[in-house]
Amino acid sequence: MHFRFANPTDAAVLAPLNAQLICDEGHRNPMTIRQLTDRMSSWLHGEYKAVLFEADSSIVGYALYRFEPEFVYLRQLFVVHDFRRQGVGKEALLWLWANAFPATSRLRIEVLVENQAARSFWNSMGFKEYCITMEAQNAA
Repeated sequence: MHFRFANPTDAAVLAPLNAQLICDEGHRNPMTIRQLTDRMSSWLHGEYKAVLFEADSSIVGYALYRFEPEFVYLRQLFVVHDFRRQGVGKEALLWLWANAFPATSRLRIEVLVENQAARSFWNSMGFKEYCITMEAQNAA
């Protein structure tokens, strides 16, 4: 597998992958591909960095992250369906630790409560729950 840092021109490649991630994780984000492209471009022009994962000249996943004062916030990690459960996520995370994140950094992620596959993956990689965000809708 090959890893490369993305640039803002990769936003159009990343947006459909982001749309699939949104669908897979059960997120309620209603953005269109165009909106996701614009958002990704804005992020990549700003504080976020991305890494594309490639195998046989095909993009098989990506990671999107930013540096915070006390940790690295890994906002998105996505592997396309045909490459899941083959060690791609683990290899990508190990590559990120070695090449993109400072050795002393803490890595923080967010996982939707209902996304059991993601929770299992992150637990297998040594992540532990740190906080729970709760919300309610106005009943009025």
